[in-house]
Amino acid sequence: MGFEGAEESGGTEVPQSRFRYNSPFVQVSLIGLVCFCCPGMFNALSGMGGGGQVDPTASNNASTALYTTFAVFGILGGGIYNILGPRLTLLSACSTYVLYAGSFLYYNHHKHQAFAIVAGAILGVGAGLLWAGQGAIMTSYPPANRKGTYISIFWSIFNMGGVIGGLIPFVLNYNRSEAASVNDATYIGFMVFMTVGTLLSLAILPPSKVVRDDGTKCTNIQYSSVSIEVVEIAKLFGNWKMLLIIPAAWSSNFFYTYQFNNVNQVMFNLRTRGLNNVFYWGAQMLGSIGIGYIMDFSFKSRRTRGFAGITVVGIVGTAIWVGGLVNQLTYSRNDLPEKLDFKDSGSDFAGPFVLYFSFGLLDSMFQSMVYWVIGALANDSETLSRYVGFYKGIQSAGAAVAWQVDTHKVSFLTQLVTNWSLTTVSYPLLVVLVLLAVKDESKADLEEITKEKEAAPSFAEPASEK
Repeated sequence: MGFEGAEESGGTEVPQSRFRYNSPFVQVSLIGLVCFCCPGMFNALSGMGGGGQVDPTASNNASTALYTTFAVFGILGGGIYNILGPRLTLLSACSTYVLYAGSFLYYNHHKHQAFAIVAGAILGVGAGLLWAGQGAIMTSYPPANRKGTYISIFWSIFNMGGVIGGLIPFVLNYNRSEAASVNDATYIGFMVFMTVGTLLSLAILPPSKVVRDDGTKCTNIQYSSVSIEVVEIAKLFGNWKMLLIIPAAWSSNFFYTYQFNNVNQVMFNLRTRGLNNVFYWGAQMLGSIGIGYIMDFSFKSRRTRGFAGITVVGIVGTAIWVGGLVNQLTYSRNDLPEKLDFKDSGSDFAGPFVLYFSFGLLDSMFQSMVYWVIGALANDSETLSRYVGFYKGIQSAGAAVAWQVDTHKVSFLTQLVTNWSLTTVSYPLLVVLVLLAVKDESKADLEEITKEKEAAPSFAEPASEK
C-alpha cells in the first residue's frame, strides 16, 4: 500500500507532504513532545536546585545514582534501542521519570533518602535508553543538509517542557515567598506531564518505516542482535572520532550542578527560581534556533559551517563564563548572598538573572553544536544510535562526578573554573574532528543517496531477503 500523494521515482515512492505521519518532521516533533513531557519536566525539577527541597543532599545523592547508571545504560542504550525498537524502548524509559518525581513527593512527607536514591538509579537506566533513542531519531531521520534545523526543532519543543515546568512551581508557590520546599501539587503536576509523555512514546515509528522527503528510508537494516551490538559498542572505545568527543561529552552536563545548585538555588528564593527556570529553558530554545541556522545555512560548505558553529559557541561561551566569574567573586560557600526575589530585590536581581538566562543559552548552543557534529559523522540510524549513546554515557559519567563534587562542598569558584576549562578544551578537539571526519556535500554524497534509493525496496511491497 503506497502513501497518499506519493510519486514514483526510480522504483521508490517519493512522499510529497512534510506532515505525513511517517515523515522525519513529524517523528522528530513527536520525540520532542515526549521529551517535553519527561526530561523537560525533570529539567524543571532539577533546575530549582535540590529537587525543590531546602537541603540539596537527597537530590545530589539521587542525581549521583541517576547519572552513574545513566553512564552505563547511555553507552548500552544505542544497542538496546537497535534491538527493541523505539516504542518498547521509549515506553519503558519514560515510565521511570514518573517514579522519580513520585519519590520526591514521598520525600516531602517522610524525609527518607533511600526511595529517591533508588528511583534516581532506575531513572538513570531509563534516561540512558531514552536519550540514545532520541539521539538516533534526531540525527538520522532528517536529510543530511538539514540536521541542524531538525536539532533546533527538537530542542525548542523539548525545552518548552522546561518552560512550562518552571511555571508550575512558580505559580503554585507564588504566594510562598519564604517557602523552603515546593508543595505536593508541584510534584503531582510533574507526574501528570510525565505520564502523558510515556503514553505518547507509543506514537514513534521505527526507522525502517520513516521516509525522507526524497524517498530514502532512514535504514535498510531490519533487525539487529545482541552479539552485533556488543561488538559494535565495544569498538566505540577505540574509535578515534568518539575519543575526540569525550571532553565535550564530559563537560556538557557537568555544569548543571554549578548552575542549578550554586547559582539558582543559592542566589534566589523558591518562587524566583521557578521564574528563572522559565527563562533558562526559554533561552535554550533561542540558542538552539540560532546555532541550528549557523550549522545549516551560514556557508555552502558543510565543513565550513561546522567550523563557524564551533567558533561562535566558543566565543559566546567564553563571554558568558567571564560574566559567571565576575558574579562568583561576589560570594562563596562560606559567605552566602542574601536570597534575591524578582519583585522585592530591585536592580540587584537583574545581573544574576541575566547570567542564569545566558547559561541556558550556552547550554543549548553547545549541545546542539555537538549533536550536529555527531550527526555529520553518519546518516544511518544504527550507527548514530551507538554514537549518541556513547556521547550520553560519557556525559552522564561527568554529571555523576559533578553532583558528588558539590556534595563534598568543593568551593563554588573551583567548580566554575573547572566547568569553564572543560568546555574550552573541547572546542579545538571538535575542530579537529570536523576537519578530519566531516565531508562536504559533493558528488560522493549524491552517489551515497543514489545507492540508498537503489538498495531500498519499494514501500508498496515487503522487503525481500538477500
